[in-house]
Amino acid sequence: MNCSPKDLVQVIEKDPVMTVRILRVLNSAYYSLPNKITSVNHAVVFLGLNTIKNLALSIASVGILPKQNAAGFDVNQYLLHSLTTAGIAKHLSSRIGGSDPMDCYVAGLLHDFGKVVFAQFMPEQFKVALDKSLQDNVPLFSAEMATIGTDHTVVGSMLAEKWQFPQPLIDSIRNHHAEDAGATVMGACVFAANEVSKKMKFGYAGSLCIESFPASVGNHFGGNVDGLIISIGDGELSRIAEEARLFSQMEAAK
Repeated sequence: MNCSPKDLVQVIEKDPVMTVRILRVLNSAYYSLPNKITSVNHAVVFLGLNTIKNLALSIASVGILPKQNAAGFDVNQYLLHSLTTAGIAKHLSSRIGGSDPMDCYVAGLLHDFGKVVFAQFMPEQFKVALDKSLQDNVPLFSAEMATIGTDHTVVGSMLAEKWQFPQPLIDSIRNHHAEDAGATVMGACVFAANEVSKKMKFGYAGSLCIESFPASVGNHFGGNVDGLIISIGDGELSRIAEEARLFSQMEAAK
């Protein structure tokens, strides 16, 4: 996950589609920059390495998602949920310290990626799990365990391990529904951000069932999701949601 600005620029500039999409987003009305960004190197100098790395990872994760699946899983709504979870996790990490906000962003972005695998490669079983979650008002991971025998946290963490992500990020994906999710700051941020995103209905990733904060998460963010939403504030949540919509619209316009 660590790289120099020069290395990052060289990697991105080898992909002309990625370059165009980054520049299009940066020059959109959302960023309202005073001067037009004309190159990736200019973007890194003007906005910083972490912002561009964050943007590149977001675009890459969006770009590999299949457009359609037999499970009827809405990929656009999934993207909105993942992107808002990522933005909220980053905000929470910046607020309490103890973990790199950019790493928390990536962990939030990928926390539900196992669902995409189920939708693409086990669509019939995943559709049963989606229906069960909705009808029984249970978390989707519980419905997956009942119908598939494993859940998206296991599959997502296996992918993250295969992609050689750092162990803390792998663990946060694996544990984002677990009682000890808050054993690390990253894990606490992803758990809490996921619940905030669901509560605010920022997108939809198969379930709106709100989970109570376990003690390990509550130690960082208080007792419940409603209090956390108030403490973040409408302005910040609106900003995060708008940024997520920007990425989603960018994907839809491809």
